[in-house]
Amino acid sequence: MNPRVIRSLLAGALLSATFCAQAQQTVRIAYIDPLSGAFANVGELGLKQFQFVADDINRRGLAGPGVKLEIVPFDNKVSPQESLNVLKKVIDGGIRYITQGNGSSVAGALIDAVQKHNERNPGQAILYLNYAAVDPDFTNAKCSFWHFRFDANSDMKMEALTSYLTHEKNVKRVYLINQNYSFGQAVARAAKELLARKRPDIQVVGDDLHPLGQVKDFSPYVAKIKAAGADTVITGNWGNDMTLLIKAAKDAGLNANFYTYYAGGLGTPTAMGEAAVGKVKQITEWHANIQPNKTDKFAAEFKKKYGIDFYYLRVNTQMYMLAEAIKDAKSTDPLKVALKLEGRKWLSDTGDVEMRAADHQLINPLYISTIVRAGVKAGKPQPGGDKSVRYDSEDSGYGFKTDARIESFVAAQPTSCQMKRP
Repeated sequence: MNPRVIRSLLAGALLSATFCAQAQQTVRIAYIDPLSGAFANVGELGLKQFQFVADDINRRGLAGPGVKLEIVPFDNKVSPQESLNVLKKVIDGGIRYITQGNGSSVAGALIDAVQKHNERNPGQAILYLNYAAVDPDFTNAKCSFWHFRFDANSDMKMEALTSYLTHEKNVKRVYLINQNYSFGQAVARAAKELLARKRPDIQVVGDDLHPLGQVKDFSPYVAKIKAAGADTVITGNWGNDMTLLIKAAKDAGLNANFYTYYAGGLGTPTAMGEAAVGKVKQITEWHANIQPNKTDKFAAEFKKKYGIDFYYLRVNTQMYMLAEAIKDAKSTDPLKVALKLEGRKWLSDTGDVEMRAADHQLINPLYISTIVRAGVKAGKPQPGGDKSVRYDSEDSGYGFKTDARIESFVAAQPTSCQMKRP
């Protein structure tokens, strides 16, 4: 055979092999969150949501021709040290994307470790997608090019919450109770600063920090809240720390309103029951009864498959924006994808959102809602319920009803980030 023809055939074969390799890429994303211990239920819920939305992206080809997303779970037990051990396994396994959300102590360790790894290994960079760790420092003094946050940080949420409280004149005496680590401390600090500026007439009558995931009985804390005469409690507690706090308040007959970040979290609506009606509020990027609700079909399909409520709209936002960035970059390389993510605007189910380029903080609208007796219980009409509340939480007969929508520009905060770019 003519040597020129042979060379042409070999080149064609090589090009075809290269194309096939490119056309069948799997982007593995390490999910690093608690899958055992006190917060295992939270981690398992997040894992199911990531897997569900990844399946949707793959089915619809949203990341580009032949590109598939795969979620690889790792248990970190909400431990920074365990998370660093997991990160080493991730790097050794050739995984280039990680996601995590539960625990800002974990997030801080991961941001630092990813930054150092990428500086030393520029050709093997890791991209960190944060869906729920909301310490404001991560998009300020500790910001990193390799870190993107898809949840409003705790200062943004407190800005929105306290803006709402300016109109709630019945709030006079506030008690703060939070988990004793960077996130809980940030919630307490922002609450005191913003209340003093916006509502100087409000007294902060208590400020407790308690160990993360170690308190089994919150009744002593609730006794202090009652003794202080608080009419309002502000808390960033999540997971079992949220559920047990509300349960203790219910058992003690505490007559106070709760303004929370995570009252809608797994197990909490069921634990609260009737005692929460009209008293327990949350600030979130979404809940099942917002109007219009463009996520209801997706949420219903998720519940049908797993038997648990859909909760994290921000997981969808993160994954769909990532898929678009991969498609636009025509590459799965973390650096090229990061450059397509920063500054990206996207139409989410609740309106326009933007991944701010200056600090890699998502800017999005937020909702304040109150738990009420829903119009349904476990899918069946409930007498005496609010018919506008079409979905109850955890088949409990209680659901969240919107009090206010806080637009993005209200919650957005200036940033002190001085990003070191690759």
